[in-house]
Amino acid sequence: MSGAQREILPVGPPVDATPAQRPGPVTLTGRYGRVERLAPHHGASLWEALHGHDAIWTYLPAGPFPNVVAFSYWLGECIALDSPYFYAIVDPGGKAVGMSALMEIRPPMRVIEVGHIIYSPALQRTPLATEAQFLLAQYAFEMLGYRRYEWKCNALNAPSRQAALRYGFEFEGIFRHHMIVKGRSRDTAWFSMLASEWSARKAAFERWLAPENFDQDGRQKASLTSFNE
Repeated sequence: MSGAQREILPVGPPVDATPAQRPGPVTLTGRYGRVERLAPHHGASLWEALHGHDAIWTYLPAGPFPNVVAFSYWLGECIALDSPYFYAIVDPGGKAVGMSALMEIRPPMRVIEVGHIIYSPALQRTPLATEAQFLLAQYAFEMLGYRRYEWKCNALNAPSRQAALRYGFEFEGIFRHHMIVKGRSRDTAWFSMLASEWSARKAAFERWLAPENFDQDGRQKASLTSFNE
């Protein structure tokens, strides 16, 4: 084929192909609490915060657990993993009240996912619940160098899908029959946030988390969704 006849096919724009870094044992400190590497000493306060609330585990691959021994064994397995890489969410009093993980870690593609999000009733609907997700996203984009940040959940998990949209993730679609979890078929909803979108998302998080966005009773004055619009 001559040069004049050679077909020019479309390709994506060039990008920095330097691999991102893997997550590590950092402590991410915010205004309302902190996110730190999951460790054995978090076990007691996590069990205290989570046991008796079986609905929390409905869409998760593990749990609920019948007793603290079973929970501690599972927690030890989580701690030993490097993917997913688990973090504890710790309140100002030093108690672990939830967990989250960075997972599906692909440094050469600069893609990472936040998942295994386990929020106790003490953490749900608090500023720290949102701040923890802000801190992990900021860590992934600004310190580790990822360009795509993913959120996936059971397509039937309406609260998780609503949370993803509230945090500023974009819905991408449904993967049908994506998994078998606890003996049941799971369709998976996919969401993403890109490094090119992070500046605007970060500003929205910071505006929502600012003390002046809460009244004297701790109620928000403006929603995070409104800041992301």
